[in-house]
Amino acid sequence: MSRCGWVNESNELYCKYHDEEWGVPCFDDSTLFEFLILEGAQAGLSWETVLKKRENYRKAFNNFNPKKVAHYTEEKQRELLQDESLVRNKLKIASAVQNARVFCKLQEEFDSFSDYIWGFVDGKPIINKFKRLSEVPAQTELSQRISKDLKSRGMNFVGPTIIYAFMQAVGMVNDHLVDCYRYKETQLI
Repeated sequence: MSRCGWVNESNELYCKYHDEEWGVPCFDDSTLFEFLILEGAQAGLSWETVLKKRENYRKAFNNFNPKKVAHYTEEKQRELLQDESLVRNKLKIASAVQNARVFCKLQEEFDSFSDYIWGFVDGKPIINKFKRLSEVPAQTELSQRISKDLKSRGMNFVGPTIIYAFMQAVGMVNDHLVDCYRYKETQLI
């Protein structure tokens, strides 16, 4: 079974993430919010590090309920900074709360965050045909445009590279390598 070259095959959690989630088109607002927060937390770290902390994030961030996270107080944010099971970065914690607030506004404006974000690709994943990891971009013109729009609305930790990783994770783009067994499977979902 051939997987994308970035997968650490000795890490069961990493393989499971690749095999079951990465690149699968996701339209669920709660899951989209989760990936937005986790991709922001990952900035400057490995995705493997964040995956190991994912369950801790679920508990700490009310199972990624944006309405609850949007109401986190300064005191709650200080509490999260003391939690060793999370990435303890003041800017990233504050960003998660700020982004939750903007996320909720986008839900109101577009009926769902899913409608907003998937509107950038007309509701259909972009199917790439990369053969080598070296061909996969870190960002694209589209991720730059989405990043700019999100920032203009008040989000942070949503630079074009983070947004492209988010787009890959939630299946807005299919960047499974063409020889990866998940390449065609994710297109059928």
